[in-house]
Parts: sequence; structure tokens; C-alpha cells
Amino acid sequence: MIINIDKDVCTGCRECAEVCPVSAIAGEQGKPQEIDYDKCVMCGQCIQKCKSYVSIVDHGTEAYAIKRDERNLPSSVLEPLFAAYNNCNLDKVKAALADSNVITMVQCAPAVRVGIAEDFGDELGTLAAKKLAAALRSIGFDKIYDTNFTADLTIMEEGTELIKRVTEGGQLPMFTSCCPAWVTFLERNYPEMKDHLSSCKSPQQMGSIFKTYGAKIDNYDPATIFTVSVMPCTCKEFECNREEMNSSGFQDVDVAITTRELAYLIKDMGIDFNSLPDEDFDQPLGMYTGAGTIFSVSGGVMEAAIRTGYELITGKPIPDVDVSAVRGSEGFRTATLKVGDLDLKVGMVTGLKNVIPVLEDIKAGKLDLHFIEVMTCPVGCVSGGGQPKLLLDSDKEAAYSQRTQGIYDHDKELPLRKSHENPAIAKIYEEYLLTPNGKESHHMLHTHYCTGENDHSK
Repeated sequence: MIINIDKDVCTGCRECAEVCPVSAIAGEQGKPQEIDYDKCVMCGQCIQKCKSYVSIVDHGTEAYAIKRDERNLPSSVLEPLFAAYNNCNLDKVKAALADSNVITMVQCAPAVRVGIAEDFGDELGTLAAKKLAAALRSIGFDKIYDTNFTADLTIMEEGTELIKRVTEGGQLPMFTSCCPAWVTFLERNYPEMKDHLSSCKSPQQMGSIFKTYGAKIDNYDPATIFTVSVMPCTCKEFECNREEMNSSGFQDVDVAITTRELAYLIKDMGIDFNSLPDEDFDQPLGMYTGAGTIFSVSGGVMEAAIRTGYELITGKPIPDVDVSAVRGSEGFRTATLKVGDLDLKVGMVTGLKNVIPVLEDIKAGKLDLHFIEVMTCPVGCVSGGGQPKLLLDSDKEAAYSQRTQGIYDHDKELPLRKSHENPAIAKIYEEYLLTPNGKESHHMLHTHYCTGENDHSK
């Protein structure tokens, strides 16, 4: 089980039940709560909300150590342990790092760079991209790659897929498929609509290129490669263990850890995060644009797709790279964008509870859109269940706002802001994938969706 509620620790305040987007948590007030795993989409918002905890100060060293060991946490962890928690996979990561016969590759999601510094005393939303790269190198990973690169790759595939559906005919509206909690929800509750999903894998799972193209350029044996993803999302563990995620010939991503778990690992290894020098991600699979970066905020996948899609369709530069019409963080919103002769009609859903009316309107023929982005968490991935825990509810608004601003600031400071302008993206198509949505890229970067039978949440 990826998401858990410890009955020994839970006080039954039911705050977790209030934030659960799929009503998967049940129990009486004042009594331990239980998770219905047939409903749970593993988003981890209950973990962020939980207030019941065991600590050394309040419960003693022995009681605390028992709980820490039960959760497979490093012995260096001393912070309060809350009733709601996710699996910890750091033992697998540390074992791979310690094995001289294993090549370790790591990728980091965009939201991690505006969250990780919070666990080392920095202000909410501090952008720490270069310290993040330095920390991963200090840990001992052989290759420090970036999910932002594969986000750029996703745009090339997803943008081309959308254009093909709009111009040649296909299931519309097309839904984004980057958020595994959202994909899981659709598979379980609206399986008849799964063909609306983009066939693209998420940026994490496009990490299949690390064991293929990455292995080729560095002359590694793919069988010796162990890939780790650092994610703001607790559902990414479920996603990387899906049976169909093996187009590299191996499990494409071996293990996913959260931003919080990376902070545990850095501390456990005695690394002084704040004193690290600025370093860069490894090339070429660590090169990224601003478009890849904004995947982590609500409306970001849409904006990144429009930046590239506009130029693919019209052959002209987009008039304004900042597509403000799709930005925001509330509920369901729509926009119509002029793309050459096409009036592109798009929608953005923030928060999974808000997607059900949208799906019902589509089924009833009441909603005419080409493309819809869906994100499960409150303001996108920057507010994911695996991000640093906010102990005070009063900090949430500031944290979400400042993490979002940090992402947009990073986007603006980067020399390239459109996915198709990334020279490393052009090179991977030239040398390996050949063409977006072609035979090679479809095998490596696309997938199919089931109806929930491949469920590893239990």
C-alpha cells in the first residue's frame, strides 16, 4: 500500500477525509480512519493535511524508533511522524548507490527545485535548481538528469498528437496524461472515456530513454542501469510500477522517491545542502527549457503545449510566449486561443473534485473543447503530496503562491522557453527517435490505458 494511515497514531480528527478528492477515507470522529484502496488515487493530500503524530519529545525515544523502523525510514530521521504517510523507498536507492556494478541515473521533476530548500530552512518556494543538481552529485549518482528534459520531449509528442487529432480526426477533447492520480481516477471511474487521454507517457515514464538512448551515448549496458525519479507526487511510485511501463526492455523507472525523501537522504548522508556550490545537470538529458519547467503548475502543461503547437501549426513565432490566458489555479476554466486559422478551445482543471462535472458534460455533449489539462493536486505538482510538509494550514497559501512564482521566475530566466527549441531534443530525434509520433517514438514514449486491472496501490 503506497498511502497508509497508522491506526496507532491517528486521532480521528478527519481532516484527511475532508481533503481527499475521491472520498476514500472513512471512519468515525475521534477514531482511527481507514483508506478504501478501491477509491484511493494515491495523491497524498491526506499526508499533507494530517495533524496526528508521534514524536521523540511527546512519546519517547523507544516508541518513536519503533514507528520509524516500521516505516523503513533512515535512523537519522528525528522529525515528528504523522499518522498519514507514504512508503519510503530509500533503502532501494541506497542499495543501488552502494553497488559498484550498478550505474545509477536520477531525474528530478520541476516542482522539486522549488520545494527541496524548504526542508533545509530556506524560505517557502525558494528556487534551488543548481543546488539540487549539486546535492544529487554529492549523493553519488552516476548521471544527474532532469525530468524537465523529458517534459520537453512530452510536448513534442503530445503537441503533435493533438494537432493530428484536430486536423485528421480523433477522440476530442484530448486529456493530458501527465498526472498518474488523474489517469488512475479516469481508468477506475470513467473507463469508457480512456481514449480521450493522450497516449503519451508522463515525463517521468519518458525516462525510458535513460536506459536506451542514455545507455547508448555513454556506452552503458542497460541491464546495469538503475533509474531513480525524485517527484513531488506520491502516486509516481504506482506509475513506475505499472506493468506496461517497460518499453526500454526493462522496468523503465526503477523507483520513485518524493521531495521529502530526498531531503531525508541528503541529511542521512551528512551533506550540507545550504553550503553546496551551484552545479548543472548532466548533458544532454539534463538540458531543458522554460516550457519543461512550467509543467509543475496548473495550466503549465497547456501553456508549454501551446508555445510549441502554435509554431508547429503556423510556422511563425508565437506573439507572446507568456500564455497568460491558461494560467490560474481555481477549479475549471476555459480559454479560446487563435492559432493561425484555428480557434483552439482549451480547458484546465485544478483539483480532482472539479473534474467530474467536466466529464459528465463531455458525455452529455455539452462541452466543446479540443484539449483539457487535468491536475489532481490543489495548484498543480508544486502542491503535491510528496512535497515538504506544511505544518501550519496558514502557510499553505503562501507556499503554493511562492512555489508557483518560483517556477515562473525560472521559466523567464532560462535562455530557451519553448520545447522545440531545446537542441538536445532536436538531437534525440535526429539520432534516435526520428520524428514525433513516429514508429520509434510511439514504441518508446507512448502507452495504452487499461480499466484499473494493473493496480499496484494495494
